[in-house]
Amino acid sequence: MTCNILHRTLYEYAAPVTVSHHVARLEPRATPAQARESFSLKVFPEPTLRKERADYFGNQLCLFSIQEVHKRLEIITHSRVTVRAEKPPAREASPAWEEAAALFRDPVSPEVVEPYQFVFDSPQVRASFELADYAGESFARDTPLLAGVSDLNRRIFKDFKYDPKATTIVTLLEEVLAKRRGVCQDFAHLGIACLRSLGLPARYVSGYLRTRPPEGKPRLVGADASHAWFSVFCPGTGWADFDPTNNVRPATEHITVAYGRDFGDVSPVAGILTGGGEHVVKVSVDVAEVPA
Repeated sequence: MTCNILHRTLYEYAAPVTVSHHVARLEPRATPAQARESFSLKVFPEPTLRKERADYFGNQLCLFSIQEVHKRLEIITHSRVTVRAEKPPAREASPAWEEAAALFRDPVSPEVVEPYQFVFDSPQVRASFELADYAGESFARDTPLLAGVSDLNRRIFKDFKYDPKATTIVTLLEEVLAKRRGVCQDFAHLGIACLRSLGLPARYVSGYLRTRPPEGKPRLVGADASHAWFSVFCPGTGWADFDPTNNVRPATEHITVAYGRDFGDVSPVAGILTGGGEHVVKVSVDVAEVPA
C-alpha cells in the first residue's frame, strides 16, 4: 500500500519569539517492509540555519534555527511511503519468554547487544514489581514469547480506556496504571514497561495510522494524528510490533517514523526558544492511500 501523508504543526505564541532552535523527527524510516518514496519538510518563517542528520537510533532529524522575531511557527511535511505486507511470525513458534529473557542477563552475547539497550529503564519508562505482576498474567511458565505479548496487548486494550483528556505528555506511568485511562503514548509506554519488568527488551515506535473502516464504523484511534505503539525483540525473528491502543499487530496501515527507548527519544518536534510566553499547538495529519 502506498500513502501520501500531510503533517502540519502550528505554534502560535502569545508574545514575540526572538530566537528559537528546534529538532524535528518527522521523516518516515526506510525499513525492510517500508520504502520512503519521497519526503519534504518546510518551515515558516524560513530558518536561518538548517541541517539534516540521523540520530543514535537511526531516525532522521532536521535541526533548524529561526533568528527573526516571530509569533507563529509552522512546520509542514509531505511524505509518500509504500508499506509491504509481511507475514508475522507464528506466535506459538517463538521461544519461551523465560528463554528470551535469559539472553539479556549479563554477560550478553554480541548477537543481542543492540536489543540489550532496550531492557533498561529510560526517563519515561521504569520497571516495577507492580508492572511485572500485571504482565505476569500473560506470561505463565513456558509461554511462547509472542503469544504472551499478544495477550498483554489484548489486556491493555481491554483494561484501559482511550481518553485524550485523562493524561498529558508528562503524566507518569503510575498515574496511567491507577486511572486505567490514557492515549496511545501511554499504552505504548505501559506495554514497554511491562515487558522490561520481566527482563525483555522493548522499544517505543512512533508513526501514522491509515484505516479503512467498514461502512458506518469509526476509524481506528490515531488515524488523524501521530500514533504510537511498541515493539518487542524476539530471538530468531527480530523486532515484532504490537499496537495496544487498537489490539492489532501493525501491518500495512501502520507507517513507522521513528523509534527509541520512550517518547522522549522520538518527539516529533522539540526545541528551546527565547520569549513567546504561553503558546497553542495545533497538529493535523492526513494519510491518504494512493489508488493502485
